[in-house]
Amino acid sequence: MGDIVNLNQARKARAKAAENAQAKVNRVSHGRPKGQTLTEQLEAERQRRKLDQARRDED
Repeated sequence: MGDIVNLNQARKARAKAAENAQAKVNRVSHGRPKGQTLTEQLEAERQRRKLDQARRDED
């Protein structure tokens, strides 16, 4: 026989785990210095421009 599980506690534990996962993502994305964020944005823009320059125009 399986163990008895309190469904309310299981639901709350699952919700807390989801909140903790979201908090971890937010800490990574928002917990950076302004200079690092700006550098990453500039790098992404540079890569996008490089990709656009390599694109072939279809006539």
